[in-house]
Amino acid sequence: MAAFPTGVAVVTTFGLGAEPWGMTVSSLSSVSVDPPTLLVCLRDSSPTLDALVWNGSFTVNLLHHEARPAAELFSSGDPERFRQVVWERPLDVGGPHLVDDAHAAADCVVDHMHRIGTHVVVFGKVQRVVHRSGLQPLLYGMRTYASWPRSA
Repeated sequence: MAAFPTGVAVVTTFGLGAEPWGMTVSSLSSVSVDPPTLLVCLRDSSPTLDALVWNGSFTVNLLHHEARPAAELFSSGDPERFRQVVWERPLDVGGPHLVDDAHAAADCVVDHMHRIGTHVVVFGKVQRVVHRSGLQPLLYGMRTYASWPRSA
């Protein structure tokens, strides 16, 4: 799938002790407009997935083209990742919003999950969308990051 360019997002949630968890994903899709539903695919051995299952809600932070460092940080497994970015807690459901790195964030509640192979497909009903900036989205394909062309 490296030949298929896609947007980059960081899925975030809170764990049992209210600690933040998150990971970079490129497997993200809009499933339905009514009700608004997204799906994300998370590695089945991920502590972020464990926290998401416990919490029952998560946030999809859509990264903008200047947020490559955040994409790399949240794919690194660095246990101090939330100390290296600016984030805020959502109103009621969801996970941390990456204030400086996301051009939009969608707070979701888990609708259902399906395990397949090494991953779990998580379906989330969107409760709220926050738009943060008009910056272009961050893209990933051919094993490299890019931004949306200005001419598009």
